[in-house]
Amino acid sequence: MHPTHPTRLLRFPATVIAVTGLLLSACSGGGHQATASVSTPAPPAGAATAAPAPSDTASPGAKPATTATLSPLPARTPADLASYYKQKLSWHSCGVPEFECATMKVPLDYARPVAADDLKLAVARTKAAGPGKRLGSLLVNPGGPGGSAIDYLQYAATGYPSAVTSRYDMAAVDPRGVARSEPVECLSDKQMDAYTAVDTTPDDTAEADKVAGADRTFAAGCKKMSAALIGHVSTIDSARDMDVLRQLLGDAKLNYVGKSYGTFLGATYAGLFPQRVGRLVLDGAMDPSVSALESSRAQAGGFEIAFGAFARDCVKRADCPLGRTSAANAGTRLDALFASLDKHPLPTGTKRPLTEALGTTGVIAAMYDQEAWPALRGALISANKGDGGPLLKLSDSYYERDDAGKYSNLMYANAAVNCLDLPPAFRSPADVTKALPAFRAASPHFGTTLAWSSLICGYWPLHATGHPERIQAKGAAPILVVGTIRDPATPYAWAESLAAQLSSGHLLTYDGDGHTAYARGSTCIDTAVNAYLLAGTVPPPHKKCT
Repeated sequence: MHPTHPTRLLRFPATVIAVTGLLLSACSGGGHQATASVSTPAPPAGAATAAPAPSDTASPGAKPATTATLSPLPARTPADLASYYKQKLSWHSCGVPEFECATMKVPLDYARPVAADDLKLAVARTKAAGPGKRLGSLLVNPGGPGGSAIDYLQYAATGYPSAVTSRYDMAAVDPRGVARSEPVECLSDKQMDAYTAVDTTPDDTAEADKVAGADRTFAAGCKKMSAALIGHVSTIDSARDMDVLRQLLGDAKLNYVGKSYGTFLGATYAGLFPQRVGRLVLDGAMDPSVSALESSRAQAGGFEIAFGAFARDCVKRADCPLGRTSAANAGTRLDALFASLDKHPLPTGTKRPLTEALGTTGVIAAMYDQEAWPALRGALISANKGDGGPLLKLSDSYYERDDAGKYSNLMYANAAVNCLDLPPAFRSPADVTKALPAFRAASPHFGTTLAWSSLICGYWPLHATGHPERIQAKGAAPILVVGTIRDPATPYAWAESLAAQLSSGHLLTYDGDGHTAYARGSTCIDTAVNAYLLAGTVPPPHKKCT
């Protein structure tokens, strides 16, 4: 597996989005010309004034890893941004009943808005049908960074409890650089096939150099194809875009459900605009105070915990492809499969063999959602029989590669945002090698892969404009943070930390498996979140759902 900084590829499970079967093809923000030279942009407005070195030794938990704090923006909208807040959206049908689409303009650079450089962002909504008093708009974002909020909206509009969707206009904007909103591009599909197959458990210097070479090629491709854009796709930029949309939708305050990385986007909004916070649900929370390195290590541990849960479930089943003795033995068998794929990739019925990299990605993809565990068991059974096709299918779902070989821009946007938001976890193969013992301790089965997969930002053509910082959002209305104890992608300790940082944070705990919790089958979680979204009622302290 060689995803672009996968340890921050944090999104709602693709298996859930896929079941909607909808496509808002008429929702498009167009494309931005990427011919300008790349330069390092100034730190975005609202960033902390001091940028201390990231703490690479801290562990996630209630105590943040940095003392820097995100500063709010002035409450008054600057005069040079007034035209963006006063534009009129032209809504039109976009191919799916009851959905409307529009395009909104935002400045490429909020510090230096120039109309000729404006970005066009795709927006979609479906109106509340009642009964009951309308509560305004509810923006949603599934995470990533790089996940399409408009695609997720199609799930949320029907998958969220009707008590909520009947009272809110459900709305979304694909963030800048993502999907329909001026997408970042980096590689051809054929190049991406090669990139995803690069061995991220290198056995020698030559293989390590191939990892670094692949990352350099990826970064150079982003510079070549998206030069004008990649310096302006930070989370702070996207949070400011959401404030423009809030105004255009006619809402005095932002109501929002963010999943996974979407929690970082929502928390950043709260830090920048605390006075405009309505009801914010941050589900599968990230900790904005930790460094990229610590984030990568912690997520490696999260996937290890998730695999342990899968293995304990698997060994109880008659068809478990990893044996029926113990979870520890199941892990040993998984390692043996990976080692075999490293030496002898499996046929898949396509021109692409299942390499160790792709096989590992397939397993990781299934860790996001326990609903995918049966598919993983079946894929491992097939692999044991010499057929790598089902595991390759899981890997392709992770990368959003369709059957025709076309990739979405998920991974390109993911790298562009991550590498702008935080200084790199590693700057060289030597840095990765030094960190391997800690990663392997955190995750014996996935640690090596996740460490090497975190090298991409070390070769990025721009310096990061962000850094780890606390988000307090002083003066904001109550904010609901949801954490899942065995979440593979966003460790539960991050939810504890974010809720503690936010001056008005309230933690809701789900003692369960999978990535994120709301609208995913827990009546207890849904009841608590609904009470907050509908009436502003926060759960009691230490509320835990099972």
